[in-house]
Amino acid sequence: MTGFSLSDLETIVSERAHSGDPDSWTAKLYARGIEKAAQKLGEEAVETVIAAIKGDKQALVSESADLIYHWLVVLGISGVPLDDVLRELESRTGRSGIAEKASRSKR
Repeated sequence: MTGFSLSDLETIVSERAHSGDPDSWTAKLYARGIEKAAQKLGEEAVETVIAAIKGDKQALVSESADLIYHWLVVLGISGVPLDDVLRELESRTGRSGIAEKASRSKR
């Protein structure tokens, strides 16, 4: 198991986003805004699903990494810290997923 964490990646994304480096994909995504970052997140989600359906484990690993990276970019642009998401997940662990979903307000 690696010592690399999502928190580590969140820090790297933030540093690169504000680096001003013209060769940084992260800085470019931040500059292009939430619409482009969210579009890329959606594309990576679809590619991850396709890899899973095909049973291509290596592609699933690679696309999952892309998905997580772009998700952190979207969170960062939106000003949502990873810790907020982790706290939400933690709050859901004490009940079943079915009960948790039923408790959400209808939108």
